[in-house]
Amino acid sequence: MATADDRDQRATAPRTPRAPAGTAPPAPAGTDLQSFAVQLRRMNGGINRAVHGFAGDQGLHATDVQALAAILDADEPMTPGRLREHLGLTSGAVTACVDRLERAGHIRRVRESADRRVVHLHYAADAKALARAYFRPLAQAAQGARARFTEDELAVVVRFLQAMNEELRIPRSPGD
Repeated sequence: MATADDRDQRATAPRTPRAPAGTAPPAPAGTDLQSFAVQLRRMNGGINRAVHGFAGDQGLHATDVQALAAILDADEPMTPGRLREHLGLTSGAVTACVDRLERAGHIRRVRESADRRVVHLHYAADAKALARAYFRPLAQAAQGARARFTEDELAVVVRFLQAMNEELRIPRSPGD
């Protein structure tokens, strides 16, 4: 049975407007496109600060760190050609990037194929350990955020991130 206090709270609580018949209901607070955009920009800013800090400490460019991430995340050995496509750079720019990374000890070039022209890029073990140590606070922040959600909720988050990555791979023209 509702008390007078319950009725008073319901009467003063903000009401969610009903959508007109035949239209979709309004998005719950914080799930509209603007809210997503703000949160994604904030997260991107935090990650970029870490990436630029690592790049500066290692004498690298931010693009070099993107290349390292691509090499680390690749499902198969990365080649300079695939790296060029992934980063959207010219062949010359990728060669300069790979040269910097190799000189700094972050990667190794290995000819592993019967076709000696094919070069595979591998993240050097010592450099990988250095990067893990540097980015540990980012990993701890991710773990702290993950701890706030159930496994079912995290599965939805991962599906959203996968969908975002798929959408970002679709070439679009400005204004589309």
